[in-house]
Amino acid sequence: MAATTTSGYAALIDDLRARRAEAAAGGPEASRRRHLARGKLLARDRVDALLDRGSPFLELAPLAGCDLADAWPAAGVVAGIGLVHGRHVMVVANDATVKGGTYHPLTVKKHLRAQEIAAENRLPCVYLVDSGGAFLPLQDEVFPDRDHFGRIFYNQARLSRDGIPQIAAVMGSSTAGGAYVPAMSDETVIVRNQGTIFLGGPPLVKAATGEEVTAEDLGGGLTHARISGVVDHLADDDADALRIVRDIVATLPDTPQPVPPLERPVPAVPPAADPATLVDVVPVELTTPYDAREIIARIADDATFHEFKREYGETLVTGFARIHGHRVGILANNGVLFAESALKGAHFIELCDQRGIPLVFLQNITGFMVGREYEHGGIAKHGAKMVNAVACARVPKLTVVVGGSFGAGNYSMCGRAYSPRFLWIWPGARVSVMGGPQAASVLSTVRGDQLDAAGTPWTADERTAFEQPIREQYERQGSPYYSTSRLWDDGIIEPAETRDVLGLALDVVVRAPIDPAPAYGVFRM
Repeated sequence: MAATTTSGYAALIDDLRARRAEAAAGGPEASRRRHLARGKLLARDRVDALLDRGSPFLELAPLAGCDLADAWPAAGVVAGIGLVHGRHVMVVANDATVKGGTYHPLTVKKHLRAQEIAAENRLPCVYLVDSGGAFLPLQDEVFPDRDHFGRIFYNQARLSRDGIPQIAAVMGSSTAGGAYVPAMSDETVIVRNQGTIFLGGPPLVKAATGEEVTAEDLGGGLTHARISGVVDHLADDDADALRIVRDIVATLPDTPQPVPPLERPVPAVPPAADPATLVDVVPVELTTPYDAREIIARIADDATFHEFKREYGETLVTGFARIHGHRVGILANNGVLFAESALKGAHFIELCDQRGIPLVFLQNITGFMVGREYEHGGIAKHGAKMVNAVACARVPKLTVVVGGSFGAGNYSMCGRAYSPRFLWIWPGARVSVMGGPQAASVLSTVRGDQLDAAGTPWTADERTAFEQPIREQYERQGSPYYSTSRLWDDGIIEPAETRDVLGLALDVVVRAPIDPAPAYGVFRM
């Protein structure tokens, strides 16, 4: 089986790497050439120049927008966490080679997600601005609603209020509503003869007032540095602007240490087994069983996993461990959830929350056990206890979807609706309310009953023809690329990257304060 598994995952990983490379390139070649000809750095080069030499970069949703009919690589914005003068910062960099850096609905969603992560983890925000504002053909999906374009500036105001620094460097256009990104930042840099900030550009000014004015005179660097005061620093070029931003970050207060009851990490030790061999032990086929402890052995520091309640509720593996020196509580699916598994999970989550230990969920779940015996045994109320515990836990939660993520099992294992600080997905995973065959069977049974009641039963061929498009729909919509394109997760990662990605995230999440005491609602007994 190992050879088949490796082969299957090899193809998935090759596909993932190819998609990543395509997205990282940004917009069309012609757009990139024009951008460089203007003396500007590409978005990812700007991020690299901003961060410390050798800094890791925990990129957020690099494949957002990847399956749109109209190409929008990385949703037109590069976002992620890196180090500047040794301090974690959230970087949001517009890619002007993608539709002029304008905001597609997914660009807005990704920008807001970056701000949400910054707020939860108290990360200074650095905005590298080069944007034409809202994408006008989709204005109804970008402008009017609560979580549309305006929410970005609302978030900036509240982040600044909460003492989370907001820093902007205008390295190209900052147009219309987008002008508020630099205007609402604590400190702002603009590049001379390159950056522009205005609510209405020269064409709009001429149409509205008849005044003819150049972009530089209307809202260029000298205008805003010497006349309007919208910016605080005038840079000569991209490199100079990024140097100034680094200097600003250097003036910020020191990075906070882990906040009690969260612990400081201890020196890390390698795992018991090589993370690269995860593809040898985790099958691509979701129906093929394996022991979840094999994953834990490849992501946890060696000799640190202490299992909790091993003999009880065996379809959920729980235990304490360390990942890159950080103490964590791990919950990993080992089959369908029974009442005992749910009670064990709820107990373990409460323990970790009481002790201030971050939670790591390894999702491979078909859901809760169904049937008369289990309904009579109260599977709904026992599952609700685990869902309650997940929802109310104060400690940071990190989720990795390593296989299936179906139905209510997604909820109990801290799916997106339960606000994990980060959620990643493997390239062989699937996410949907149920599997395609199950959905097709349910819907065809309902349809068949309706036809029988009407006295017009259908043939086996008609039933198959009815079920086939449902199976195809669930297959397409359950794909990890369908999920990540819509920012239902924070990115697809290779199995071998899981340990390091979790370690980077833990470095970030343990530095934000949590509520002083656990608090839960009513547990139905």
